[in-house]
Amino acid sequence: MDTPTVGKPVADVRDYLAEERTLLAWIRTSLALMGFGFVVARFGLFLEEMRIAQGTTLPETHGVSRWFGTAIIAAGILVNLFAIRRHRRLVGELHRGQFAVYAPSQEAIILALFLAVIGVAMALYLTLA
Repeated sequence: MDTPTVGKPVADVRDYLAEERTLLAWIRTSLALMGFGFVVARFGLFLEEMRIAQGTTLPETHGVSRWFGTAIIAAGILVNLFAIRRHRRLVGELHRGQFAVYAPSQEAIILALFLAVIGVAMALYLTLA
């Protein structure tokens, strides 16, 4: 009678493909952040052009949007770097047969909190400017 052997679970190709899809999702997120950061950085120039077209001459105010945009672009770069680190770690665990129970992604929570703070700051800037 054959008895099942208890050993390390073997990673299936589906596990590797799922991890690759996760990496690609993080890359898409980072690219979207960098693109959005570029738009935010250039939004101040658009506001300046609108003011000139209306004939009002106010001091330059697009410096703040440049900083917000740069911060969002930097967040996109960090997301890319964290995605690479996470992917390499999880693929290594799949190779070794070490499946760990994971809590919610700390990187995703940190990113969401950072973007919430940036969003609040941008909303305050637009309402007070």
